[in-house]
Amino acid sequence: MSVLALGVRREGLGGQVCALVLCVLFLCGLGEARAGDGTPVYTRIISLYSAHTENLVSLGAQDQLIGISTSDDYPAEILDKPCFSYREDPEKFIAARPDLVLVRPMIERSYPQLLGKLRQAGIRVVSLQPTSVGGIYDYWRELARLTGREENGEAMIVSFAQGLSHMAEQVRLIPEEKRPQVYFAAIHKKMKTFAPQSIAIFVLEQAGGINIARDASQMRKTNIAAYGKEKILAKAEDIDVFISQQGRMNPVTREIIDAEPGFMAIKAVREGKVFLVEESLVSRPTLRILQGVQQIHEVLYGENH
Repeated sequence: MSVLALGVRREGLGGQVCALVLCVLFLCGLGEARAGDGTPVYTRIISLYSAHTENLVSLGAQDQLIGISTSDDYPAEILDKPCFSYREDPEKFIAARPDLVLVRPMIERSYPQLLGKLRQAGIRVVSLQPTSVGGIYDYWRELARLTGREENGEAMIVSFAQGLSHMAEQVRLIPEEKRPQVYFAAIHKKMKTFAPQSIAIFVLEQAGGINIARDASQMRKTNIAAYGKEKILAKAEDIDVFISQQGRMNPVTREIIDAEPGFMAIKAVREGKVFLVEESLVSRPTLRILQGVQQIHEVLYGENH
């Protein structure tokens, strides 16, 4: 609980009575701000996932962020906030006095002791990460509820849906037979692609591309799918465009892809149709997915299409 939360909750009370009520509630722990549905509104949040951080800013909750992850790189206005890592001692988190720590399932699976100690200290820990587009709206709504930004959450959803609708109108004009078949690489070293129901494949299909790896096997409940070089090369002559995400998860270059043994058998590689797209635009469940859709659409059909 925080004095800020109490101030929002009790705004409109006057003079000494207000000060007395605030003091009593603070001491008794009864003044915790809550959303309309009774969900506590958290005002001292540490985010350990870049998508959480970006979405909180989009919701207008950047002032409720007291810490970000060491991998956060966007947006610029929050990069001066204190950084935290799930590999660090829980005492660093506890000393910062957060009322909420946001993580994702990977952290929950790999660092249960950290999260357990935070919970023992009375800090709420919430693990969120949609693995399909169908879960994005619920994910945004949950972040909005936790921060008391429900109206802003609904506005995000409307803006996103409108952007998708605009692109869909453009794609509808392209005959199915003229849409390129695309291999979308997720992790080049391990020859992994994206699961058919993943956000990245949604981005590709919304942009007007056809996923050639529809038979890829999803790994656990993630966005990533196993595929392998043998399967890629089995479809070499049918791959019109080769796209790879590029970023922390997949630090690849066009030169690395071109030089991969056997890849010159791939039609797209021979014809120079290998393209890189920023990882954060296709893998993070944020509003910038729309930028990823636009960027891939331009790769497939040209900027003036």
